[in-house]
Amino acid sequence: MTEDTKWNTRTKLVHSGTRRSQYGEVSEALFLTQGFVYETAEHAEARFIETGPDEYIYARYGNPTVRMFEERIAALEGTEDAFATASGMAAVNGALVSMLKAGDHVVSAKALFGSCLYILEEILTRYGVEVTFVDGTDLDQWRNAIRPDTKAVFFESLSNPTLEVIDIKAVADLAHAVGALVVVDNVFATPIFSNAVKLGADVVVYSATKHIDGQGRCLGGVILGSKQFIRKVAEPYLKHTGGALSPFNAWVMLKGMETLDLRCHAQADSALSISQALTGHDKLDRTIFPHLSDHPQYELAKDTMLKGGTVLSLVLKGGKDAAFRFLNALEIITISNNLGDAKSIATHPATTTHQRLTPEQREQLGIGDGLIRLSVGLEDTQDLIKDIQAGLDAV
Repeated sequence: MTEDTKWNTRTKLVHSGTRRSQYGEVSEALFLTQGFVYETAEHAEARFIETGPDEYIYARYGNPTVRMFEERIAALEGTEDAFATASGMAAVNGALVSMLKAGDHVVSAKALFGSCLYILEEILTRYGVEVTFVDGTDLDQWRNAIRPDTKAVFFESLSNPTLEVIDIKAVADLAHAVGALVVVDNVFATPIFSNAVKLGADVVVYSATKHIDGQGRCLGGVILGSKQFIRKVAEPYLKHTGGALSPFNAWVMLKGMETLDLRCHAQADSALSISQALTGHDKLDRTIFPHLSDHPQYELAKDTMLKGGTVLSLVLKGGKDAAFRFLNALEIITISNNLGDAKSIATHPATTTHQRLTPEQREQLGIGDGLIRLSVGLEDTQDLIKDIQAGLDAV
């Protein structure tokens, strides 16, 4: 048993993957270099041979700072390996495109972030991959859609922005029965509150831009899975197509991980308190949060998520006009389209993150004109509740 497996979460987040130079620095070293020097021509030749020494060649292939981030997040997630990418969407694209070819079949939940839908609807199908979309919460639809030739299933464990909770274990059991890989975007659930791998996921992707950085500074992403998948499937595609994470951004992510557990717990506690305070408000049709008892998948969320996450959604009566009045009246909460940040952020998905969808598609997904996605930050909970209530008063 390695130290990483013996340690608890907060210890892993501070120490896992640490590599010190000859100077013995306390904070992780930042290696801002695009290339590496070889002592001899023979040494250079050996590094480029697959069976040669596992040493660094070029920053697109790997970097010591980036490797520390990969090893730390893999220790947290409980996977054999990880490959860091330039953004969360580079991770989603890399995980899917690297494993699929023309003629392959994929089953996906239809409730996805707009860019994820674009990859599945436009990019994969453009190159001959067949994609079937299902209601992710309906196991019968998964059962009917998964075929003997299905290569992969894909879904967000907690959907954006309607916060549907997918039964990872049940879907994984159906997929594994035909030998399909289970790819889970676990961003909203966070690696702190959901262990997708233990529930059956083969590959997990994160936008590190969100909770892992958590302070609105850098783009980043990561693909996690078995060593065979990461090194033999994902890495060849990513290192040749250029989706690598920069060393500086990896260093920022390492610093973010040190406080990830503390931040996520504080944000999730605040999100639950806010959801409870707003439930039944006369300006709202609905308050959506996985750990509210009226959530359709409440029991599943309680069983599979330590806490309900850091995001809630509000459905305002009055549609777009009401939503815009609410947003424009907020003083503490900012209008933006990120999430998982130390600052609370409100988003109107119908006109921003999901605007490329047709009105019919948005209606089918439950993304109405009155829906607001609220990412809860680290501000005082009572201040946030007052700010939201003032916004609702302005509707």
